[in-house]
Amino acid sequence: MLNKIVVNAYNLWVVVFVAIGTIASAYGLAIIGSTVGQPNFYIYFNLPAEGQSGYAHTTNMIGALNGINSAGAIVGCLLQAWTADYYGRKHTIQIGCVVLIIGGALCAGAVNMAMFLAGRFIAGVGAAILACIVPIYQAEVSTAETRGAMVAVTGIMYAVGYTLAGWLGFACYYMKATSPAASFSWRFPLAFQVIFPLIVLAGSSLIPFSPRWLLQQGKAEDASEIVKRLHSTPDDVHHAKAKQEFDLIARQFEHDRSMTIRRFELFRTPANRRRALIAFILMWGDQFLGVFVMTNYGVLIYASLGLGGSIPLLLNACWTSFTLIGNTWTAFYVDRVGRRNCLLIGSIGCTVSVMCLCALTAQYLGTDNIVGLRGAVFFVFFFIFWWCFFIDATQYIYVAEIFPNHLRSQGVALGLSSFYLASEVTLVAAPVALNSIAWKFYLVLIVPSLCYILAIYFLFPETKGRTLEEIGALFGDEANVVSQWYNVTQLDRERIAQETFHEKKGGSPSDSAQESDAKPAVVHEEGL
Repeated sequence: MLNKIVVNAYNLWVVVFVAIGTIASAYGLAIIGSTVGQPNFYIYFNLPAEGQSGYAHTTNMIGALNGINSAGAIVGCLLQAWTADYYGRKHTIQIGCVVLIIGGALCAGAVNMAMFLAGRFIAGVGAAILACIVPIYQAEVSTAETRGAMVAVTGIMYAVGYTLAGWLGFACYYMKATSPAASFSWRFPLAFQVIFPLIVLAGSSLIPFSPRWLLQQGKAEDASEIVKRLHSTPDDVHHAKAKQEFDLIARQFEHDRSMTIRRFELFRTPANRRRALIAFILMWGDQFLGVFVMTNYGVLIYASLGLGGSIPLLLNACWTSFTLIGNTWTAFYVDRVGRRNCLLIGSIGCTVSVMCLCALTAQYLGTDNIVGLRGAVFFVFFFIFWWCFFIDATQYIYVAEIFPNHLRSQGVALGLSSFYLASEVTLVAAPVALNSIAWKFYLVLIVPSLCYILAIYFLFPETKGRTLEEIGALFGDEANVVSQWYNVTQLDRERIAQETFHEKKGGSPSDSAQESDAKPAVVHEEGL
């Protein structure tokens, strides 16, 4: 909990600022859910509305708009895996912002469906780059004690994006179709997403490079100074804790550098294969819980349950607004409750909610039983309670911290790629399936979700309270230089800190690794 630890103000500012970019990622995802609820959108693109002849074509186009966005997102994940290591985390954030601005502009200015589809693809690339790189960057600049809360800021910003999309879509509903500016009702909400990457791009020169990436570039002194600035506290004027953390980072980097990094290294060792499997299952499983279906097609679901006019858009706005409360709670409590527990509780709650929604829809869809239909609406809202309190932010924390430094960008890319790959199934199929087979579509979500719950219970280790380097011990990394550090007593840690962090005048912290016999105590088994 943040009230039990001291948070560096500069560190918090950096984490919050980069997360502004993910507002656009979430907003771009959620705004299409409002767009398909705008009558003027259907009129402009000559798409039949629900209940009209040819609506099957409309559902295909809605699925295509989401599918092409997910396809772009997969490309963005893979691109980020390369740029994050080659150009660095900071420059990759800048690249993602530029791409997202271009995609958002094309969507807002679309004069035909082909241009709209192209914009959705490019926007998907940019959104995925930011979705991957921001939690990576946040994890790498945070301390072990604050990392959960710091990376959870991404979840909070996602909630901000969801909320803005919902309320802007609702506000623009009242534009009259006969107005000369009727297309404003869907163009302005789409254009609004470029504001956030513009802000990040404009202020990106003020954020530091990731200290772990700087080490990879041979800039140990710069990395050390950044760690001190990010992790200094008023009661630690000599930066003992920051020096201790940097020493562990530097030692792990030296070990990683001695390794031969081969193609497909992510799948070469048992430890890495386990990480890759967990990352894939985590993000694939979260997608099949049904969140994108609820986010993008909530308006259509409410309409099918007998609600008309602006009410579906209003409910969608309220639904997305609730995520702000849940993600903020996660930021304060995930380091106490634990990542694994949050994922277990949330996935069980979401699955039960979809089961109840499925049962009520099967029983009452197409009837005039108001109680049954409103009960189904309740379980759509019950779903978001479990999602935003326990899963939304937690998934980004977990996938960003389980990989070693030299594989983190590739590992997060794998995880997020599986998330967007799964969305190709859920988002493309959902509008057609909900129109054709109705409640039976929910079974496609329920069965994989039950398997996902079992996977969390048996495969996912708890990572709270450990540094990124210490987490390697959970996966059985061989020769991990801090594999035994986690179980060292506080007294021994203080002794090692006093003996270890003596800096030579004019030297860098890493230089002292060669002059102290105490330092190898972290490496040699007899020293711990």
